[in-house]
Amino acid sequence: METENQRLLHTFAALADLGQEIATTSDFEEMLRSSFHLLLGSVAIRRGAIAQHDRQRDVLHIIASRGLEQAPNVDVAITRDHARHLARLGTSLTLADATSEASRFMEENQKAFGAAEIQLVIPLVVHDRLIGVVLLGEKATGEKFSEEDLETLSALARHISVGINSHHLLGEVKHKAEENQRLYDGLRTIYKETVRAFAAAIDMKDRYTQGHSVRVGKYSEVIARELGWTDNEVEGITIAGYLHDIGKLIVDLSVINSPERFSAKDSAEMSKHPAAGYEILAPISHPYADIPLMARYHHERIDGIGYPDGLKGDQIPPGARIVTLADSFDAMTTDRPYRKRLPLEDVLIDFRANTGTQFDPAVVCAFCRAFLKEIEGKKERRLLNLLNRNYDNLESVTPLLNQLLAEFDGSQIVASVNN
Repeated sequence: METENQRLLHTFAALADLGQEIATTSDFEEMLRSSFHLLLGSVAIRRGAIAQHDRQRDVLHIIASRGLEQAPNVDVAITRDHARHLARLGTSLTLADATSEASRFMEENQKAFGAAEIQLVIPLVVHDRLIGVVLLGEKATGEKFSEEDLETLSALARHISVGINSHHLLGEVKHKAEENQRLYDGLRTIYKETVRAFAAAIDMKDRYTQGHSVRVGKYSEVIARELGWTDNEVEGITIAGYLHDIGKLIVDLSVINSPERFSAKDSAEMSKHPAAGYEILAPISHPYADIPLMARYHHERIDGIGYPDGLKGDQIPPGARIVTLADSFDAMTTDRPYRKRLPLEDVLIDFRANTGTQFDPAVVCAFCRAFLKEIEGKKERRLLNLLNRNYDNLESVTPLLNQLLAEFDGSQIVASVNN
């Protein structure tokens, strides 16, 4: 009775060690090696191997071994019928077994197993599916395997089966996740390309402002990054910049391309485009927050006299305040039919005069900081590369940029686009 109790305690201890190894070890190969050594040590077996079932190639592939000077071929062929029979059998087989369909697998590999001194094969099965096999040599004592030995080995083998199967499942989940990420990235790329195509279509309608929407998107991106927005938020405000003028698609061409300053009637027609942009964009499920609102509110003003809704201050979404500045900056730094682009000094003087009324102080300061960092070479040239086509000696505006920062830095801080 004492010997039997000791054997049971030893078996439980081995099972506990094996369960802990499988549960806590993230390195699959290390888990497999440690688990296999525990199995061999449980009944003092000299040699053995674990072979994993590769269902695509119909082979058993050796993935762990010990003490095999002359191992079987790395890949042991196994038919699908044999795999099914081994899975149904669920018990160990010896080379001497010849009483079941599964024994044909033993017969076909008798030479290879005999050369490696393999005496016992234990199928690794999970949910009636063959995961692999454990190949075992003789016991160190030379004794035959007892029924108790086979029960212990089978119990430990089931734990190893679960470990291998869990690794497979995790691999499949990872593969699916990577595949889904590729699909998601592909959809995002298509979305961005579609947005850029829309931006090009918007700007092509107005021969005087080609490239305007893309530039507004890029200026908005620079400002949002300077404000510390997340990558996802920055991407969203960039898209909003591309699409802010989409409502112009409904405005009459004769108004958009008028070589003169707008009449009252033309101004009324043009002022419809923010609300029209919202109506166009609102039914679309965008991956970023509030893009339709950016189109609707990019002509609102901090002092409340903008359009279409006369919002003021914090009523205007943070992203719209960014697009407003980016839109105005590009309008002032590009040629229009009724005037040439303004000198940068005049643009910054306009910013100074209208900060706190038309423009959010925090947005203006973020723009100035980004501009200064690019001029000083502390940041990638994004603003400057867009402006270099029209302006020389950009460093000359440094005093004005610093003056704007001195007057308005520390004012209202713009919130995140998702707030």
